[in-house]
Amino acid sequence: MADKDLRIRSDKQAIDQFINEVRSLPKQGGGQGRLIFALDATASREATWDQACHLQSELFMATRDLGGLAIQLCYYRGFGEFKATGFVTETGQLLNLMNGVSCLGGRTQISRVLAHAVKETRTNPVKAVVFIGDCCEEPIDELCHTSGELGMLRTPVFMFHEGSDAHARAVFQQVSKLSGGAYAPFDRNSPEVLKDLMAAVAVYASGGAKALQDFSSRSSPEVKRLTKQIR
Repeated sequence: MADKDLRIRSDKQAIDQFINEVRSLPKQGGGQGRLIFALDATASREATWDQACHLQSELFMATRDLGGLAIQLCYYRGFGEFKATGFVTETGQLLNLMNGVSCLGGRTQISRVLAHAVKETRTNPVKAVVFIGDCCEEPIDELCHTSGELGMLRTPVFMFHEGSDAHARAVFQQVSKLSGGAYAPFDRNSPEVLKDLMAAVAVYASGGAKALQDFSSRSSPEVKRLTKQIR
């Protein structure tokens, strides 16, 4: 238990350092980044949906000096329901969209999230996809195929895993790796970690890979371990 607590504190310190230093990077060219913010809105995720509503402002706050973001909310719930909003550029707009959603029991639809991301980025490049979920009930091969397609399109998927489901962890790690993104677990009782993870991806989406690479090259070993998943 002591080792686990030490590891959690070390990870939190690394994330804090990552966020603080990347926020100080100069603005990158290329205009406003587009990010898909996708969430599992099935019944098991009700508590964390409320948490994400409170923390979503970090996606915008972290990138104000890097060109900002346009964010699209995607979610699935219930019996085959999948929704994708338009892209918004203000935290109030995103919060209003999220507040209009309630969680409903149902199976996961991660494959639809990934397929939607492919369609969007073929129309107009999406810089990153954030996914927050706790389980996976779909065939892994289909998810891996679409994740690889996103990797070819240079649209990385950042899989934030709530809970400790071993199968979900394995699938989420494959999705993130094949797409060129990253996997990170979080605990609903540690909202600061989720906030920092969301902010990190937002900065990546706004500042681009070059900003992240430049930052990582002069960072501590802890930060290198955090960012080395991203190709």
